[in-house]
Parts: sequence; structure tokens; C-alpha cells
Amino acid sequence: MKRAWASKVTFLSLSLIMSTSLLAACSKGSESTAEKHVLRLGVLYGGADNESYVRQQYTDTYEMMHKNIDFEIVSAIDYNQQRFDTPGPDGITTQPDPFEKMKEMLTGDNPVDVVILDYSMLRRLIQDNMLQQLDPLIQKSKFDLSDYVPTVIDGIKSADDSGNIYALTPTFSSSALYYNKKMFTDAGVEPPVDGMTWDDVINKAKLVASGEGADRKFGLSINRWAGDGFSDIQTYSAPLQLKMWDDKGEKMLVNNEQWESVWTTVADLYKQKISPSQEDMSAWQQKISTDNPGYYNPIGGDMFMNGKVAMAVAEYGYVNELSNTMNNASKIKNFTPFDWDVVTMPTLTSKPGIGGNIYFSQLMGINTKAQNPDDAWDFVQFTNSADWAELKSRSTYELVARKEFLKPRNGLNFNIDAFTELKPIPPQSTDTEKLMREKPGIWEAQSPGYELFQKVVKGDMSAKEALQEWETKGNAVLEKIKNNPTGGGGTDGGGPIVKPLDDEAVSVEAVPVG
Repeated sequence: MKRAWASKVTFLSLSLIMSTSLLAACSKGSESTAEKHVLRLGVLYGGADNESYVRQQYTDTYEMMHKNIDFEIVSAIDYNQQRFDTPGPDGITTQPDPFEKMKEMLTGDNPVDVVILDYSMLRRLIQDNMLQQLDPLIQKSKFDLSDYVPTVIDGIKSADDSGNIYALTPTFSSSALYYNKKMFTDAGVEPPVDGMTWDDVINKAKLVASGEGADRKFGLSINRWAGDGFSDIQTYSAPLQLKMWDDKGEKMLVNNEQWESVWTTVADLYKQKISPSQEDMSAWQQKISTDNPGYYNPIGGDMFMNGKVAMAVAEYGYVNELSNTMNNASKIKNFTPFDWDVVTMPTLTSKPGIGGNIYFSQLMGINTKAQNPDDAWDFVQFTNSADWAELKSRSTYELVARKEFLKPRNGLNFNIDAFTELKPIPPQSTDTEKLMREKPGIWEAQSPGYELFQKVVKGDMSAKEALQEWETKGNAVLEKIKNNPTGGGGTDGGGPIVKPLDDEAVSVEAVPVG
């Protein structure tokens, strides 16, 4: 469910030590000689072998500067223990409820003081009164938030009905629309700009696409890799928060005009050869192999990087990959480097300003039952300070939440603001994950949609016909699951089961498309 801790970019211990003098002004407790006491930091997933990473990422510098503080790292769910759990008679290993485990960590006999959480849990923790409101502490400490990226603060505030702040994050992630400047120049088409809708972008994609067969150049890829379109529906329609089934998992909700419009739009991208399919990529790679026997392509099937796609949606970390590729262009056979830039992700006309696949995976909140609330707030201030943001800005995979340090690195020049201008999809309170745990076979009701969507792309069915059939097949699966919640639904829909986007990017209430 969550992004693995190991995927985060870590600070080296040496750099942390060297940074101590810079950060010394961040906290009032630097010179404290008070008796040592414990500050308990809670994370959702972890284990003994992960503790060193958590300390390196969050606590080492603070602890080194505050000799009276000892951090204790607590994991709500120890994935090492889960690894050795024995599956039941049905072959399914019972999964713990993450939210319930988080509640236990916050409300037990020895509750944590500070908790690091994902955006998906923020609203529910606020509603259950498990996090302290930070606004009074911010005002009292005169903690300056004026430099915070608006989309970060707006996203955090949107988790509370009253617009209050219950957590802060030093970093965030988001996506944008990358484009190949040369392909637009060659086609005589004005390049994309910030604030475009999906309709705007698709129209440009049609104008810039050209060629036939294996030599065709495509206008748009909703992901970096050639696909089948079914997973693209997630990205395209995420702000609509469409549901595949109701909150009880008993009735399909796909047979309506919104779904039909989404399916028709995405399917047309493939039918009209605006976006590359898996077959298109295979044909292109086969041509390369035939023309250049034994040729090794270090940038593989990335259609955008290979100059085969004019625009592609990708995360911020893609900047680093593009930079490395262009810097090593001379080592890649038959590759010509190109200028690129980014603009904001396209938005839906009905949901202006919302999108960007924005993730807050390092939100820090203070437990309402914190045993050491003063030091907890001091630590939260420290890790969300301008000085800490300056250190974090060295990362090429995450964005810092303070605008002052949001600048392209390594001599690059691109529109970095494109990653910051859209609002995240607000979190909701319905626990979809609980439904998936209680009915582990429910994703079989999604499987028919994959095969049926391919029929729409091939022109064998209309989107309306396909959705009607999906509704019928899906309801049959849900009915079987209702009678046997832990068993499979027994669908023969075919095709892979595509799980939803990460919870940081989509509503917890909505079962995302695809």
C-alpha cells in the first residue's frame, strides 16, 4: 500500500554531521542540559532492519544536537513479523488493518509522541481526534509558513473540514507533463503551457503525431511506458474519484455517463494512434533489432526518452533520468539528445486546478496523547524548518515544501513550478482498504473491465456496451463474494488485475478507475 521506506533518498551520516552547525539555530533545545528523556517516533511500517534508515532520515541530526533526547522508533506494523506469518487454509495470509494498528500505536499504554503518516490517513486521524491541531503552536512559536508551497498547505488543510493544520511535511512528490521541444518545432505546433486541460493536450497530441507503422511518432503517453490504456484511466480520471463498486462492495457502479466518457476518451487515444500501445512498442523494438543486430539500448522501452513520444506524464524523479541520459547521449547508438521541459499536468474541465498525482508521504503530526508534547513540537518545527528544507533540496527525487529552495539542480533549467501548482485530491473518510481486506477477492470484479476495454480499443464494442457487460459480470462476482467474503469471485474476465494508485494520490473513499 505504501511506498517502501527503502525507496526514499537518504542522507549520508557524514553530510548530516557537517550540517549540524547550519541547523543549530533551528531549535531552542540545542544547549539543553536537562535530564535525558525519550521522544517516541511512530511510523506505520518498519522493522528492526529499517530503524537505522528512519534514524538517518529523520532523527540523527536532531538527537545529536539535543543531548537530552533519546529517540525510540516504533512501528505500527512490523513487516518482518508479517513475512513469517502462515497463510490460512484458503492460502490467504490475514493482513492487519493499518488504520487500526496506527490507532493502537497512538492510544496504547505507551503512546508515541510524533507520528509520520501518509496523506490517506490524515483525515481519519483528525476526525478521530488523534492528532493535535498545530495552528495554535504555529502562532505561539511564530513558525513561518509563508514560504510553504501553496499546494502543500492547501492539501493539508483540505483534510480538515475547518481548514486547520494537523500535520506538516518537509517534502512532497508530484507529477507533471514532460514534452520534447524538438518534436513540437518539427511539427510546427506551439508547445504546451501550464494550465492546460486534457482536451487541450489531446488536441496538441493529435497535431504533433506523425508517421506510420514502426516509424510512427506519437503525441502523448499518459505514462512513461507504452500501455494498454486501462491503467491510464486511473491517471486521467483520478480527480473525478469514480468508483467501480459501492462502499459495501455489493454493487457495480461503472455503467454511467461519466465512466463512458472516460473510457471513450482514453480508448480513442489508442484507436487513433495518438498514444503508443504495447504492440506499437514491440513493432518499434523489433525494427531496431532487425536494423541493428545485437544492439543494446540503455534507455530500453522508454518511448519519450527515445524520441518516439512528444509528451508524457511522469513524476519529478524523471528529471534526473532525463538529465543523465542527455549527458551520456554520445554513448547511445543512433540517439540524438533533445531539449525538454515540463508543464503542469492536464486537468479536467469539471475539476479545475486538481491533479498532479501529488503525494505527502512524510507528514508529521503530534499525538493528542503525546507524553512529551513540547519536545514533539520542537522536533516537528526542526524537521520542517527552512534550514532543513535547504538540506532536503539536494534530493533529485523529492521536492521540498518551501518555495525558497525549489530550484532546478545540477545546472538544469526547466519549469520546476509545474510540479507545485495543482491541488491534491482531497482525502475522504471511507476505508476502502478495509473493504479489500474483508473481501480479498473483490478485485476479481475489476478483471472483466480489462478485457472489455481492449475490445473498445479494437472497435469491437462501444464504451457503453462494454461498461454494461462489465456491470453484469462484476455484479456476479460481487454476489459470490457476498456469500463467501474470503473466497474468490470466480470471474473468467481475463487480463491482469490492476490495483489502484497509491493512496497519497487518490481519495481513500473512491475506488479508483483501473
